Amino acid sequence: MIVNGKMMDIDTPISVSRLFEIIKKNPKLAVVEVDMEIVDKSQYDNYIIDKESRVEIVSFVGGG
Repeated sequence: MIVNGKMMDIDTPISVSRLFEIIKKNPKLAVVEVDMEIVDKSQYDNYIIDKESRVEIVSFVGGG
């Protein structure tokens, strides 16, 4: 699986929610795109990612 341009060796299939646990990111502060399709936050528990997927996770950062 490729996550943000980097190959990751993760046991698949997994849900988007489980991926967030593995990479230790807060799903409330990010948007996920799997194979060029944005995944609705309400589907994070049910949306399954496989080993061939390309995942992009964009995190929101505050500042001033």
